[in-house]
Amino acid sequence: MKKLTLKPMALALAALCVLLGAGVTLYSPSSTAADDAKDKNAAQKPALTVTTAKPQTASLPIKLKANGNVAAWQEAVIGSESNGLRLTDVRVNVGDVVRAGQVLAVFSNDTVNADVAQARAAVLEAEANAAEAAANAQRARSLQSTGAISAQQISQYLTAEQTANARIASSKAQLASQQLRLKYTQVVAPDSGIISSRSATVGSVVGAGTELFRMIRQGRLEWRAEVTATELLNLKPGTLAQVKAANGSVLTGKVRMIAPTVDPQTRSALVYVDLPASTGSNAPFKAGMYASGEFELGTSGALTVPQQAIAVRDGFSYVFRLNPDQRVSQIKVQAGRRLSDRIEILSGVTADTTIVVSGAGFLNDGDLVRNVATPVAAPAAAKPAAPAAVAAKK
Repeated sequence: MKKLTLKPMALALAALCVLLGAGVTLYSPSSTAADDAKDKNAAQKPALTVTTAKPQTASLPIKLKANGNVAAWQEAVIGSESNGLRLTDVRVNVGDVVRAGQVLAVFSNDTVNADVAQARAAVLEAEANAAEAAANAQRARSLQSTGAISAQQISQYLTAEQTANARIASSKAQLASQQLRLKYTQVVAPDSGIISSRSATVGSVVGAGTELFRMIRQGRLEWRAEVTATELLNLKPGTLAQVKAANGSVLTGKVRMIAPTVDPQTRSALVYVDLPASTGSNAPFKAGMYASGEFELGTSGALTVPQQAIAVRDGFSYVFRLNPDQRVSQIKVQAGRRLSDRIEILSGVTADTTIVVSGAGFLNDGDLVRNVATPVAAPAAAKPAAPAAVAAKK
């Protein structure tokens, strides 16, 4: 058998074919430089397209938040002034709106009418006795100079006249007392307002001073806000307050007075805010409600940024500053008051700092971004012309 002999060139070509068939890429200096340039260009690609803006100064309201209860401005207790009389009629119930002088309940007046009649008869009797005594005294005075009667008898007639006049006055006082008892058989409202409670029951016999009704005077309510001692210096009578109840109702009140003392347990003081009177059954506020509110203390200048420019992470607020190299830096800021879609910045940035507005929530510190102008909304009048332009192109 004859041995085959391959030349060196043939061996090299055979080895090259084997490597190409195995998928091995040979080293080439030109191809490596192109790949490095491609990787570098990919690394410099912007992470996000954003819009930027600078903080703006604005006048923001200064408000003080507080919580407290809604209570009656004054609650009148209406009781019985008659003693031992039976209640025959109750004309109002809880929630009824009453006016001053309106009859709320009526007691039985049979016995009182009898007492009034007896007192009136006693007055007539006293007046008759006084007339006789006056006539006797007049005759005694006319005979005093003649000596027909003794001085002792004259004195007796004059004393009897005075006694009769005193009895008239006493009888009239008794009559007035009985007439007052008759007046008290009708329980009337001392002021206008809303009946808040009722304990009167038809048929019951009550004593003088027994509570029959409670009334919210004039339907006026007040918000008793609890404010710390350090915040009292910012409040004064006449300050406006926006009060919001748990049911969503909002009323504007005015500070009437500030408590002169501070609770030693809670270290807070009460601020009494008058609420608008509302006597209807659908009144937005009710006595006993718990409400929150804000006192309006004026306005002050502030540095504000759009709400979407703030990213909240781990409980802290951040904004992203756009640097000249188109990269962003994450800056921790302290947020303050809020007005519509803008938030006050207390510290962290200045008025000439360019910050990212749209897309801030998707950025990280050091990201490369592409800054574009903020889009301007087209005028409403130009919108109907758009379909015509599209049709023209077609």
